[in-house]
Amino acid sequence: MAVFAQRRDDIVRVVYTPAVRHAVADLARWTAARGVPCFETGEADVDRLAGSSHHEGLCVVCRPRRWWSASELADALLTAAPRAAAGSVGAALALDRVRNPYNIGAVLRSAAFFGFDGALLGAPAPHPGLAPAAVRVAEGAAEHLRLARTTDLADTLSRLRARGIGIVGADARAPEDARDFAFPRPAVIVVGNEREGLGERVRAQCDALVAIRGSGRVESLNVAVATGVLMAALVHGRRRGH
Repeated sequence: MAVFAQRRDDIVRVVYTPAVRHAVADLARWTAARGVPCFETGEADVDRLAGSSHHEGLCVVCRPRRWWSASELADALLTAAPRAAAGSVGAALALDRVRNPYNIGAVLRSAAFFGFDGALLGAPAPHPGLAPAAVRVAEGAAEHLRLARTTDLADTLSRLRARGIGIVGADARAPEDARDFAFPRPAVIVVGNEREGLGERVRAQCDALVAIRGSGRVESLNVAVATGVLMAALVHGRRRGH
C-alpha cells in the first residue's frame, strides 16, 4: 500500500485474497482504470507469487525502485539539516556490510519511524539492494526513505564528509555514550555487521565513535536493535537542542 501511495506508476501487477478485498478497494479501482492486471485469488496463489506465506493477503509486483546517488542523498541532508521540518531530522544511516534482509528491513522501518532522511547500503561488492523480505519487514518504510548504495562505503563517506556532513560510527568499545552524545547536523550514523563491526577503512572516515552501554551480560545488541537505539538517541538529542 505504501508503493501505491508513493510510486503507483511502477505497479505492474496486483494479486490479493478475499480477506483484504475492502482494504485494497482503492488500489483495485485504480488498476481497473489503468488497465493494470489485478486479481482476487486464493492464499496458495499469493504464496507462489510472493515467494512467502507472510504476505498478509496482498502482493504487488512493481518495477525496480530508483536508487539515489550519494550526491543526491547529501543534497537532501544539507537541505533538511537547517530546518526543523516535520518528519525530518537531517540524518541518514549507512550500513557497512549488513546484508541480512530481515535486519535491513527492521532498520529501515525504524529509520522512517524516527524521521531519518535516507539510508546508504554499502558492501565490498555491489550491494544486491532490497530483497522482498526486507521490503516486507520494513512495513512500507522503504517507500518513505531516500535509498542509495555503494561499492565503496569508505570512499562515499569521505565524499559526504567533504560536503560538511558529520559521520558517526557505532563501536561497542567507544568511550563516548550514544545517549549523551551531541550528534552533528547533518549526520550519518554508520553501523557494521554483527560479526566484525565497522571495517577499518570505514572506521577511519568517522568523525566520532559512540557506544551503547548495557549490563555487560552479553557483548552487543542485534544490529537492527542497536541502530534503533542510536536513532532514538539522535532524535532525543535534537529535541533537547543538541
